[in-house]
Amino acid sequence: MKKTILFAIYISISILCNAQLTGDSVPAYKRLPAIPPFKLIVTPDSTAFSRDDLKKKKATIIMVFSPDCDHCIHSTEDLIAHYDLFKKVQIIMVSALPYGYVKKFCNDFKLSNYPIIKVGEDKNYFLGSFYQVKSFPSIYLYSKKGKFKQYFDSNTKWETIAKFL
Repeated sequence: MKKTILFAIYISISILCNAQLTGDSVPAYKRLPAIPPFKLIVTPDSTAFSRDDLKKKKATIIMVFSPDCDHCIHSTEDLIAHYDLFKKVQIIMVSALPYGYVKKFCNDFKLSNYPIIKVGEDKNYFLGSFYQVKSFPSIYLYSKKGKFKQYFDSNTKWETIAKFL
């Protein structure tokens, strides 16, 4: 009898622990469809930039990337090649790598020459956690009203993304 009770307690505890470890499998961006309250240090001047600094009534694209990722490099080249498709959008490129890496990436692609693009460091990887990023780049499109519209993975071309605006 004791063994049965102990076994039942063990199974109950195992189920509870597993439920807490797995947490909610639905990413926060799907449960909370507004642009998240992020804070970045943007290049090239190390100024603070947050959700409050976004232009109102403009579609927003948030791209979580890594400066040393080949997919991110190719995606950025593709974005620059199709820049004219996004003139009415604001694009936020975010990396958790240290500011020096982000600044070098920004300088290498001359991204400060593109006024609709902000590139910054997300020191605490808030956006990566919020979106549960599994691959780079991960791209999230928000409407002019700031509501989530679409997720795009690392293989999506910017011409395709532009069709969802």
